[in-house]
Amino acid sequence: MQVQPGEVVGLLGPSGSGKTTLLQCLGAIIDPSGGRISLGGDLLFENGWQYSDRRALRRDRIGFIFQRPYLIPFMDATENIAFLPMLQGKSNKQAYSRAAELLEILDISDKGSSRIEQLSGGEQQRVAIARALANRPPIILADEPTAPLDGHRAMSVMQLLHEMAAKSGTAIIVVTHDENIIPVFKRLYRLRDGVLHEEKGEGRPFDYLNN
Repeated sequence: MQVQPGEVVGLLGPSGSGKTTLLQCLGAIIDPSGGRISLGGDLLFENGWQYSDRRALRRDRIGFIFQRPYLIPFMDATENIAFLPMLQGKSNKQAYSRAAELLEILDISDKGSSRIEQLSGGEQQRVAIARALANRPPIILADEPTAPLDGHRAMSVMQLLHEMAAKSGTAIIVVTHDENIIPVFKRLYRLRDGVLHEEKGEGRPFDYLNN
């Protein structure tokens, strides 16, 4: 399985096929039992691999988007986004500037001071996407990011991910069961009996799908 910078790839398969397990291996959450994982030419889980390496990798080089936003409820939208850059050692000014930039890009700049409970489901998911992009990771792993959304909002999220990948050069892997969004992928992988099979996707334009 290879994913290039700026590419959005779908990962499909029935429940229990191992999609989430594969994503967790790619995200250095669990150790693979075999094979190799390379990020930007760096081999992961090799001899000498330390827990601190795993933690730094997740903090600095990988963004995660989940089915649920998992935002910090006692922080507002801006603080949720700025939190990760500050963990990286960025100054408050740098972190909040990055958060403001992403809120503007995601068209929710007026929600920066809103508490999480004041945001709609779609707005919360956009904040979660902004948080995933906050550390400028080379790769984002998205596990069923459209699962809680209706068809229109799901398509909006996918369009947003494609636009962000194109602008930032971030590679994005999307695990999904959502048949409605599958036509947007130009390239797909399906897990069958523990084996990955690559397929060519339809790659339909969003204006066609939205209509």
